Amino acid sequence: MIGVDLRALTQPVGVMRIMATILTCMSFSLVATVGHFSSPYWAWCMFTWCFCFFFTLLILILEFTTVNAKLPFAWDDFTTALAMLASLMCLSASIVYPVFFTCSTCHRQIGASVVSWVCFGVYAGEVVLTRLRPSGQNSGFLSSLPGIMKMLEAFLACLIFTSLDNSQFSGSPELQWCVAVYCLCFIFAILIILLSTGRLTSFFPFPFDKLVIVYNMLAAVMYMTAMVIWPLYSFRGNKRPIPCDPCHWDKLVVVTFMTILNVIVYTLDTAYSIRLVFCVSDQ
Repeated sequence: MIGVDLRALTQPVGVMRIMATILTCMSFSLVATVGHFSSPYWAWCMFTWCFCFFFTLLILILEFTTVNAKLPFAWDDFTTALAMLASLMCLSASIVYPVFFTCSTCHRQIGASVVSWVCFGVYAGEVVLTRLRPSGQNSGFLSSLPGIMKMLEAFLACLIFTSLDNSQFSGSPELQWCVAVYCLCFIFAILIILLSTGRLTSFFPFPFDKLVIVYNMLAAVMYMTAMVIWPLYSFRGNKRPIPCDPCHWDKLVVVTFMTILNVIVYTLDTAYSIRLVFCVSDQ
């Protein structure tokens, strides 16, 4: 039977979620009043604020009506992971939007940027509060270090997709390989997150954690090839145009930088998974 829990709205985490809902609504409302831009960065920022608004409001409704207690997955693990993801997304939108879409006389754009930064602070505060909860409430996969790294890998891949353009790689098999690496690793990272969150790993006829280690090693190697191939072939004979404030060339830099970051994350993920499976479990 569905009840009502006022503590979901009055406790500190609930208050921060209400603030985040209001702030994300303000951000995308201010940007929407300015008008649409045919830019993947504009689309990413709008998606970020709408995504965070929708899921934060959904969490508030489910906790207020106590429906969350009837869901077949670890609720605290899900909300903590969503707060981490929302803080990362708001941080990226708070950097990307003012860089590409604000000016000294763009008051609504500046206001949206400021609100987005405040929203990032609210989500970061929610992460701190949820991580400090006692009694082992953050023992789920998404709240563990491997789960956090998996979310970070998928998040960085989303930023890469935002900066990709078909004209960048359509005529180059080498760059097409890099795009294939980004897509395959993103798909498998999401699949691992879903299987682990849904507690379906026990249905595998072989140890799932060792399978993840093999995948992490392959993904790290594949990303290393992309880290070398992408800048080598995308910048060859392609100097930065003047003026460029910003321009198509800057997207290539973003893809290169995010690829390097994901190489680091996949390498750390592989090392930690090996330590967790072969060292800690043997003690």
